Amino acid sequence: MPFGFYIIMAAQFFSSLADNALLVAAIALLMQMNTPEWMTPLLKFFFTISYVLFAAFVGAFADSMPKGRVMFITNTIKIAGCLMMFFYDAAAMAGMPQYIVVLLAYAVVGFGAAAYSPAKYGILTEYLPHQKLVIANGWIEGLTVASIILGTLLGGVLISRAVSDRLLAIDIPHIETGIDTAAEVAMLIIIIFYAIAAAFNLYIPNTGADHRQPSKNPIFLVHEFAHCVKLLWTDKLGQISLATTTLFWGAGATLQFIVLKWAEQALGYSLSQATVLQGIVALGIAIGAVIAAKLVPLNRAVDVVPVGIGMGAIVIAMNFVSSVVVAIPLMVLIGGLAGFFVVPMNALLQHRGHILMGAGHSIAVQNFNENLSILAMLGIYALLIKFDFSIHTVIVLFGLFVAVTMALVRQRHLRNVKTGLPAIPADTQH
Repeated sequence: MPFGFYIIMAAQFFSSLADNALLVAAIALLMQMNTPEWMTPLLKFFFTISYVLFAAFVGAFADSMPKGRVMFITNTIKIAGCLMMFFYDAAAMAGMPQYIVVLLAYAVVGFGAAAYSPAKYGILTEYLPHQKLVIANGWIEGLTVASIILGTLLGGVLISRAVSDRLLAIDIPHIETGIDTAAEVAMLIIIIFYAIAAAFNLYIPNTGADHRQPSKNPIFLVHEFAHCVKLLWTDKLGQISLATTTLFWGAGATLQFIVLKWAEQALGYSLSQATVLQGIVALGIAIGAVIAAKLVPLNRAVDVVPVGIGMGAIVIAMNFVSSVVVAIPLMVLIGGLAGFFVVPMNALLQHRGHILMGAGHSIAVQNFNENLSILAMLGIYALLIKFDFSIHTVIVLFGLFVAVTMALVRQRHLRNVKTGLPAIPADTQH
């Protein structure tokens, strides 16, 4: 791999590390405010809404200038959103509920992430030949998942009493920071990691790809985006890979919160302890991603769909676990199956999208569908918790939904095979 690829990976690592640590800090902030349990998944809901609302515009923005510059701008927006969270006390003084500030600030971070995503993935198709896309995606997804593991653990460590008390005890002469809670000191550290990511963004190589200024007509952009959505959903390979990744990210976002609540009830874990199990799931995803990058060529990506069916069925086994000794390998297995099937499908989707419409537009379409799935599944999960469904019932419904949906996707692919599929170049094989 060229050296620039490693700079891209470093930028992605630190930005994703901060994203995941911030989620834990924001959850701790809501708990500090004694908000209802069903409000916790709304954090992810507010983070994700920008991916859907601005999908028609962020792809065009990502294709309008060098991707490194786009990533720098959007990382700066994330820092601004993180800083906004410190003003929750001001909201209380103004008579506004404090949690509103936290949710809106997290929405700003989500807006930065939504605009960042088409650039971080789109640059791969500009910078690398298509035969290296599965390998590159394996590395990117593996490193991203490593950042999820470490970011989640970092967030858990920063809000723990042992660490936060020491950090809060640090006295800076003649400076009154106003930071006096574990969540606040965690967010301050997280801003530093966003700044490191922004510094790497400045050194991402310019690929020399043609860039076009986006139209200033929003109606045209929406129409163009709708056309791109239709192109991917009607393409016989694009629709299968898009359906699979859409389900994966919706299920993955929901599983984050399911694991937290399950760990609390089945294992008696606190928030900071439960984040360790989240990290273990992510470790499994990283292992599965690396194995897929080694074993699955792009022209056989669709062969991994049955693995998704198995993952859905195995999730239900969580209901029979009450020991951490059994929980850890089960979390690794669930994550491993998820990573193994999503990496080849993600690479296939990028390949088809790049051919059909261009990198930035393709990733924007992918983000729109995937995050619409996240919004829907998190909304349903929040409602189930609000109406006092037990976590065991939620796990069964979740596992069955994933398994059945993946089975339907496989049936669709088998029908497509009978009528002929678009060709994938032979040199995409390892």
